[in-house]
Amino acid sequence: MRRVSRLAVAGAATASLALALSACGGTSTSASSESDGDKGLAIAYDVGGKGDQSFNDAAFAGLEQAKKEFGYETDDVEPTDGETDADKAQRLASLAKQGYNPVIGVGYAYAPAVKEVAEKYPDTTFGIVDDSQVEADNVADLVFSEEEASYLAGVAAAKTTKTNTVGFVGGVDIPLIHKFQAGFEQGVKDTDSKVKVLSQYLTQTAEEGGFSSPDKGKSAAEGQIEKKADVVYAAAGLSGQGVIEAAAANKVWAIGVDSDQYKQAALATYKDSILTSATKDVAKAVYNLAKSVEDGKPETGIVRGDLKSGEVGLANSNPKFADDAALQEAIETAKEKIISGEIKVRSS
Repeated sequence: MRRVSRLAVAGAATASLALALSACGGTSTSASSESDGDKGLAIAYDVGGKGDQSFNDAAFAGLEQAKKEFGYETDDVEPTDGETDADKAQRLASLAKQGYNPVIGVGYAYAPAVKEVAEKYPDTTFGIVDDSQVEADNVADLVFSEEEASYLAGVAAAKTTKTNTVGFVGGVDIPLIHKFQAGFEQGVKDTDSKVKVLSQYLTQTAEEGGFSSPDKGKSAAEGQIEKKADVVYAAAGLSGQGVIEAAAANKVWAIGVDSDQYKQAALATYKDSILTSATKDVAKAVYNLAKSVEDGKPETGIVRGDLKSGEVGLANSNPKFADDAALQEAIETAKEKIISGEIKVRSS
């Protein structure tokens, strides 16, 4: 339950905005300082920020749902170029100090910051998306079985390709994105062993722009298309927009990621080239954590979304994909086998 009235929250809004704008600079916050009172959900974005039509935008959708349903004040804060763990920690601490609860770091890069700040603000619930290593009584690790959705994307790619060559473009060469690659490649090979998978990572580190450079994604996809790939799956954040653009320009299929990218307004020009998207419901995870705090029973520990829970899957927005009965049957069969345990999907 919130400890202050909504009127009190609203009255503090102007001061809160000023604090939020200074979240990435100035002096460090102190856990001993009094907060303005309990406010609602606040999120701090991963690389690429809001507008990536993918991961971060899904988190924002969850924030908007919570804001609408609970009628409270929310905040969302952008990352800065070249920021350090200390910058992230200062951002989270500023939000907690202002009274936001829960506070969610969107992306694995927030792990050190969440661990540090959660200790200083034990009465605030923190969340981190895509990391399961932060163990604290007031932290929820919001993770997903991305490899399961990627397996289904592999089934779709193998059933759709005409050239027997498909592609995978990963944003950054890290264990999280290895899950996407492993599931996709297994889904392809289990469906048709003759189909070749071309795999490429854009960068070794996020700081090099692997998740935030559409031009890098476009160039990688063009290289795979030149090698006859006619379905290209991208797990690359904002960089995936370049992959989709390249697919559209060359009249081949793209498979989107995280959000249903067929429905994204910024990608409307290319939507007829988006076969499907391997989705993970970051919006639901963000909303559910906010609701648990609102209900007075905050989620903590590892909170996993998978095929069985319905929090990962394949989007059916493109009619050409949804209306292909044979393709849908193959995907549904694979889904049932994964849920039952008959198919065990690799994560690396």
